[in-house]
Amino acid sequence: MLTLDKFEEASEIVKKVTLETKLIYSEFLSQQTGNKVYLKPENMQYTGAYKVRGAYYKISTLTPEEREKGLITASAGNHAQGVAYAAKCYGAKATIVMPTTTPLIKVNRTKSYGAEVVLYGDVYDEACQKAYELAEEKGYTFIHPFDDLAVATGQGTIAMEIFKELPLVEYILVPIGGGGLATGVSTLAKLLNPKIQVIGVEPAGASCMKASFEAGKVTTLPTVTTIADGTAVKTPGEKIFPYIQQNLDGILTVEDDELVVAFLDMVENHKMVIENSGLLTVVALRHLDVKKKRIVSILSGGNMDVITMSSVVQQGLIFRDRIFTVSVLLPDKPGQLCKVVAAIAKEQGNVIKLEHNQFVSTNRSEAVELRITLEAFGTQHKEQIIAALLEKGYKPKVVQAKL
Repeated sequence: MLTLDKFEEASEIVKKVTLETKLIYSEFLSQQTGNKVYLKPENMQYTGAYKVRGAYYKISTLTPEEREKGLITASAGNHAQGVAYAAKCYGAKATIVMPTTTPLIKVNRTKSYGAEVVLYGDVYDEACQKAYELAEEKGYTFIHPFDDLAVATGQGTIAMEIFKELPLVEYILVPIGGGGLATGVSTLAKLLNPKIQVIGVEPAGASCMKASFEAGKVTTLPTVTTIADGTAVKTPGEKIFPYIQQNLDGILTVEDDELVVAFLDMVENHKMVIENSGLLTVVALRHLDVKKKRIVSILSGGNMDVITMSSVVQQGLIFRDRIFTVSVLLPDKPGQLCKVVAAIAKEQGNVIKLEHNQFVSTNRSEAVELRITLEAFGTQHKEQIIAALLEKGYKPKVVQAKL
């Protein structure tokens, strides 16, 4: 059972390995949503995510004999680091099975804590099956990333900290992958204040908990597709599902494109790197149909590799019309390029890339294609630049931007 006594015990134990992640009031998100929005920045934990809470508390409940056998788990990355770090603290050997698609930063960080990493499968569920096989074969003690009541209790310590800082909190938004964090947070929140609303958030391409919630039983998705790799789970937890049914007030789903834009918002307005799974609750703020409420969004982690980060930033700029590409047809005569660029410069557009194609037409005297990739301040500025080109008679055509 998940009890208040257990949550209190866990809260004291996890202090040994967690950093204090004080709530951050977000003026930017508050103005955008009409609520008082606070962020719980678990991306600032030593391991880069909240998962160390559940891992450390779970290991604390094991017998010395269970720890001496060696520990094993499966994870898309954050639970892996949590278990690896917690095992190191206890002097136990840890083996982590991770999907082959796991970002390199998560693999390397897990290894840096002394764990052995086994890469297997394309998604978490396949890696988990492999971990069970290795546990059976070698006698390791298995630590489930979410379908474990002790792990969920450790994760729920986040709610204890939220209530201590913001006793009058009315809504808590929590990311959902397999459901361990949502179980712990929603259960403790309801124990402390039955009137509070706890809303889970999933990526639309991996909404296994929503499917289970609606079906009234644990449901497995045939496939999952999302850039939020930390929540790419096909099947939620069996043991924790009854707690979700009882304590979670609803589940929202968000699209991957929304996560891309949210990443840009958090970097520019809060100077924080949040991984895609951690951004779920930021996006959900715009889907929540409430006003003038005290809301806490849990930012579950910040472990994003630089290649993914670069791609997300570029896509975010494109989605926000901060970068766009136009195609114009020009006569093949000297000075035409200068005229186009001058028109753009007059509107304060910044040219970052030019492509000149003389072979778009067999009649070069009539048509040479010029593709111009520009930096703008946003949609209004983009439209202003396009209008200026139209006024000059260039007939610009917006095409897919490629950096």
